[in-house]
Formats: sequence, structure tokens, C-alpha cells
Amino acid sequence: MIARIAGQMIHRAPDHLIVDVGGVGYRLFVSLNTFYALPEPPAAVQLMVHTVVRDDAIHLYGFGDAAEKEAFGHLIGVSGVGPKLAMGILSGIGPEDLWQAVRSRDIARLCKVPGIGKKTAARMVVDLEGRLPAAEESDQAGDAVAAGGAAAEDAVSALVNLGYPQPRAAKAVEAAVEKLGDGAPLEDLLRQVLKSLG
Repeated sequence: MIARIAGQMIHRAPDHLIVDVGGVGYRLFVSLNTFYALPEPPAAVQLMVHTVVRDDAIHLYGFGDAAEKEAFGHLIGVSGVGPKLAMGILSGIGPEDLWQAVRSRDIARLCKVPGIGKKTAARMVVDLEGRLPAAEESDQAGDAVAAGGAAAEDAVSALVNLGYPQPRAAKAVEAAVEKLGDGAPLEDLLRQVLKSLG
């Protein structure tokens, strides 16, 4: 079972990489999040790996961090979600956002991920609820954002779309809500957040 690969990335595509290790090229399927986090080839890389062995093939799935690998492992345990769909899900939603959606039973958010319908989203919530990671500081920030109302949640979403990491966006919006008060309009929140983020 291959659990980690370190070598020279010689090819990078949105759905896979080829990493040369001692003259052998390994193809690893990756999410878009991992793809965007990697440098242009050629480059030295280290990736965590989940190996899937089938009768006709051995597929390697690569991850830039432990959180994504853990989420992948949980997703393929959901009825009807195979490795390809799990990787597609992680291309459309990061691990933290995934767990937040499951925790809040946000079917609508999960349905925004390409390839996920209402039935699959509902099954994901039911199957993944018991596997939620322990609450962390970012989750607490997410709860505070939720308390700030729809405008606060929209502000976090807008910041994530601009490229800010979700935990940083949530903390910044939480601080803006504390300063401006609950019920502050989206435009004021974004103005305050962008000022604080510099």
C-alpha cells in the first residue's frame, strides 16, 4: 500500500500529476485544490497518497495535506460515492467547508458541488455526521459567522471566491460583525473586512 510519494513532478494537469521517483513515473489523481497549490513542473513534491486496488488497475490519489486525505477517506465510505466522485467533490468544496456543510445540514451548499444531487447530498450528511472531526477554532469562527446572519455568510463566501482561505475569511468576517453589529449589510461587512485584510 503506497501512503506517500516524494519525487520530481514532471507533469501537471487539473485532474492528475506524474511524479518521477527513481526513474519510475507514478500517476496520481488530484483535486483542483491540490492542483492549484502545486508549483509548475518540474518541481520536487511530497504528497500523501490513498491507494485504491481494483481487479484491473491500481489507482493512486494524491493530497497536499492530511485534512483533504482524511475527507477523501470518509467520502468514499458514503454509499454511492466512489473515488472519482470523491475527488470531484473535493475539487468543488474544501474539507473545512465540507464539514461545516455537514455539521449545519446544508444540503443546498452540497448541491452546488458539481455531480452532487439532493439524494447524494442528503446521504452524505447522514453518513458523514458521525465522522465529523473535533471542533476547532475555525469551526467556532464559523458559528460566530452564522450568528451574524445571511450577510455574514455571504461575505465569507465572497472572500473565499476571491482566494482567501476559509478560516481566515471566517475570522475576518467575525471581527467585522463584532465591530459593526449583527444585521450589518453585506457591503459594509465587505468594506470593513477588506480594510482589515489590507
